[in-house]
Amino acid sequence: MDLYPAIDLLGGQCVRLYQGDYDQSTVYGDDPVSQALAFQEAGAGWIHVVDLDAARSGDPVNRPVVGAIAQAVNVPVQTGGGVRDVAAARALFDAGVERVVIGTAALDNPDLVATVAADHQVAVGLDARGGEVATHGWLEGSGRTVFDLAEAFADTGVAAFVVTDIGRDGTLEGPDVEGLTELVGRTDVDVIASGGVGTLADLEQLAAVNVGGRRLAGAIVGKAIYEGGVAVDDAVRVLGGRV
Repeated sequence: MDLYPAIDLLGGQCVRLYQGDYDQSTVYGDDPVSQALAFQEAGAGWIHVVDLDAARSGDPVNRPVVGAIAQAVNVPVQTGGGVRDVAAARALFDAGVERVVIGTAALDNPDLVATVAADHQVAVGLDARGGEVATHGWLEGSGRTVFDLAEAFADTGVAAFVVTDIGRDGTLEGPDVEGLTELVGRTDVDVIASGGVGTLADLEQLAAVNVGGRRLAGAIVGKAIYEGGVAVDDAVRVLGGRV
């Protein structure tokens, strides 16, 4: 199981939002490349990057920063935020990104996922509030559940589902272990957990998920690292290191 330490970009800075609220952001640094290198040095097997500006406006203002991160590290970079068409995805792959995360656009245009996945790694972002997947910056409900959409995208060639519990994101109150366990049992696609991790004990719970031999593929951790609740090297050890 892999650790995906998170770098969320807003105006070129490393920030974290509380439950996806842009008005509740905390700045943790102004050198995302150095942050990525520190994560790599501590043993992280992936770096997870989100362009919050692009997610909100569609304008990939942080794409040069994402590219700089991808070029600086020797581990794969997974990135999302504002990937709304094939051109946006290809620009990120050309910049050195290993995998893109497509969220709202996947629901609006399911064919986009299959098209990009034919040549590159794609993860579908399933961001849920009360079980319902939300779209457009978590502002609109889709009327569909995580399980419905996981089934719908199962045969499109996706590499993973990135599943975020919006109500837990940035709260450090613990992940939705029960919901994640159910999803692992209902799909053959890799599942990456996101939202709520606050302690190593939370990661131990995620690492213990096992449904018929299937486990979570990874966990995205952001605020807990920046606030000092989780050290990257300890997290890598708890999750079993690089897969």
